[in-house]
Amino acid sequence: MTGSDVSHTPARPAPTAPAAPSFRLAYVPGVTPSKWVGIWKQRLPDVPLELLQVEAAEVAGLLRERKADAGFLRLPVDRTDLSAIPLYVETTVVVVPKDHALAAADELDVEDLADEILLHPQDDSLDWERPPGRPAFERPATTADAIELVAAGIGLLVVPQSLARLHHRKDLTYRTLNGTPQSQIALSWPEEATTDLVEDFIGIVRGRTVNSSRGRRPDEKAPKAAAKPRQGQKQGQKQGGQKQGQKPQAAGGRRKAPGGAAPKSGRSGKPRRRS
Repeated sequence: MTGSDVSHTPARPAPTAPAAPSFRLAYVPGVTPSKWVGIWKQRLPDVPLELLQVEAAEVAGLLRERKADAGFLRLPVDRTDLSAIPLYVETTVVVVPKDHALAAADELDVEDLADEILLHPQDDSLDWERPPGRPAFERPATTADAIELVAAGIGLLVVPQSLARLHHRKDLTYRTLNGTPQSQIALSWPEEATTDLVEDFIGIVRGRTVNSSRGRRPDEKAPKAAAKPRQGQKQGQKQGGQKQGQKPQAAGGRRKAPGGAAPKSGRSGKPRRRS
């Protein structure tokens, strides 16, 4: 047989190991997920958690495209295919220049803005029919753009307090504003993709303990309850028909006298021999 007659079987590619599990968490500006991320690292140290900060308008689409496993967003959200758990309501504030007359008050009412130009960005997170005050000439594209216009003296801006803190500037301040809608933060995820890891994160956000039935990884078992002592083995219970520490009864139901001898009742069995 010549070398040309030898058939060569192509080598099969080595099997690839399955990808390690990971969890992708999206969140909108203003939300601080560090507390929940810290608990995740303690409970699931072998599962990396990837944080994705995205604009408010992009979170729902990111979840639907499965580019994130769960996300913190501001309500409302279309719940046709997304589940959502409301978490907390944010305080509403108005951002003003530090030298503005309204900055002298500790808090304001919506009526105090009647004569002010109010900026209304395209990514506004407050669900109101018509903002108070006078409308600006045009709507800024983002909240960040609106903050720049406030600093330039163009108008005022009403936002959740978390966004006012996020876009803090030395020349601006903010005051609590009463009588306006409030933003509500929720945890959302695709309804058809409620995985074990999603359940784990829901348990963390809701404050469940690691041994909770829905706040635990499926491969973790709840600790077994201590076995109850069998009947008759408790302190003071009967063992073999008697209580611990109780003297056994003699035949016929008579109790033995101290020392183990049965109490006498008249003459006993055989007569004694006389010496």
